[in-house]
Order: sequence, then C-alpha cells, then structure tokens
Amino acid sequence: MPAMKRREFISLVGGAAAAWPLAARAQQPAVPVVGYLNDGVPETSAHLVAGFRKGLSETGYIEGQNVALEYRWGHHDDNRLRELAADLVGRRVSVIAAPASTKATVAAKAATATIPIVFGTGGDPVKLGFVASLSRPGGNMTGVTGMQVDVTAKRLELLHELVPGAARTAAFVNPSNPIADLIVTDLHAAAQATGWQIEIFRVSTNLDIDLAFASLVQKRANALSVTPDTFFINRRVQLITLAVRHAMPAIYPFREDVEAGGLMSYGASLSDNARQVGIYAGRILKGEKPADLPVLRATKFEFVINLQTAKTIGLDMPPMLLARADEVIE
Repeated sequence: MPAMKRREFISLVGGAAAAWPLAARAQQPAVPVVGYLNDGVPETSAHLVAGFRKGLSETGYIEGQNVALEYRWGHHDDNRLRELAADLVGRRVSVIAAPASTKATVAAKAATATIPIVFGTGGDPVKLGFVASLSRPGGNMTGVTGMQVDVTAKRLELLHELVPGAARTAAFVNPSNPIADLIVTDLHAAAQATGWQIEIFRVSTNLDIDLAFASLVQKRANALSVTPDTFFINRRVQLITLAVRHAMPAIYPFREDVEAGGLMSYGASLSDNARQVGIYAGRILKGEKPADLPVLRATKFEFVINLQTAKTIGLDMPPMLLARADEVIE
C-alpha cells in the first residue's frame, strides 16, 4: 500500500474508533427521572423517602444507578408547592410521586394532565377528584389511600376506652388540608356516637397550637385527637410537649408520633404506603399506565402505646387496651 494511502487508511480507522464510544453512548437509553413532591420539610420525612426508595428498588430501580430522583419540598407554602409542581412538569420528569401528601397531589394534578402521578393520601381519592374509581382510576393518576378519614371514629373510640368517664374531647384540624371537611364531619359523628361533646380547633400555625392548648385546658377538655396532616407531623415535638405538660391524654395518627413521646396512635403505616407508591412509580417506569393500576387501600394499621408517657402524665392504661396494642413502648 502506498505511503499516502496507508496514512489515509489509518486516519480513517482511527477516526471511526474514536467515534464508536460516542455512538454507543448515544444509543444508551436516558436514565428516567422521578419527581418527588411533598408539602413539608425533609427533616421529618426521612422514613417516607426510605420507604419510597425501597418500593422503587423492589421493581429494579436504584437511585443513582438507573433512576434519578428530583426532590421538591414545599415547606408548608401552598404557592411554593404549586411552583415546585410546575417546575417538575417543566423538567419533563417521567413520573411525579407524592407519598403521604394530599396537598402535593392537588398541586401536581393542577400542573399536569399527562405526566403520570402516583399519590399517597389519607382521604378518598374519588371524592377528592383524583380518580374516576378505585378499581379503574382512568387518567394519569393512581396511588394509595391510607384511609385516615375512615379511622377518625376509631381514634375517638380508643380515647373513650382510655378515659371512659370523660365528657369533653377536642380535636386539632388543619383547615387548609383538602380532607379537613371530611375529617370534621366524621369527628362530629363519632363524638355523637360516644356521647361526647367535641371542640374542633382549626390550627395552621405555631401560635394556633399554643392558643388551642390554652383554650382546651380552660374549657377542661378531657382528651385530644390530633388529625393527620403534614403540618402536625412537622410540629410533632411542640404538640407532644404541650400535651404532656398539661397531662392531656392524646391520640395521634402515626406510630412516629408515639415513638417521639406521644401517648397513643392509630393509623396506617406511612412507611409502607410510601413503599407502595414507590412500587407503582417503578411499574409505570416499566411501561404500565396509571389508568390501569387500581388505587390501593392501606392494609397495615398500627395501634401503638407509649407506656412511659402514660406514667409521666399519671395515667393508668386499661389492661384491655394494652392487650389490643400492636406495640407497647416502655
């Protein structure tokens, strides 16, 4: 081969070899991106994130390997939450996940009618307008309901067993929660069934919490039910501290409240619900459609008692109530 042609041949082969890795990389599929949207703060949501990642991993998706997560936290600012949802849509994420956040689900729904949304809510997804039905969601949304509204009455029943001679009870409700009205309706019905008078406190700021406790003590309420809401999760320490200070028997919606020093809790497992949201997000990434994935109902409910807190406020726990608990923290 003449010298000139040999040099041209080597240059051609060398150029093709250099271009081959670029072409191979170009043919590799892009890593899907999942938007994680929550109306609260990351500091109190580590267990939710862990549950969600676990669910994703069960479908074969590992963060940082074959899926990327974009986290957006609303910090209890509804306007900011809407902007964050719109930002995720603008980034063209493959799925928007909103574990344990009805507000985040509402914001995501307002932002897109095409990107799949997997929610975790404590209310009825049909009444909230998220899906057409639980078995056939239709549209771009599906997820898990923790049925927190459904167990509102159960929490009051447990309080009634704890303090059977009580006449008045109180409940804290965040009025900005999309399921607030449903919870209030069930609270009134449950109180009437137990023969209690009930005082509903609409609470959405730190000052509201302080004022509500001062008022319920003045009105001699005998017990307190804290309803499910991200705001109350993030004010958990304040709520528990005041309840203990005033020796107020209180029931909360989540086991994490009791682990932090609350007296009792009854409700669905948030971590397990977040895991289910992660599983559905992974299945959608694999090609399934939200419209074909039925809304799941929580199946794991936990009744947890903190015996140390009971002793601190001078309360004797009825043996029958202790026997029914799924866990007693001593």
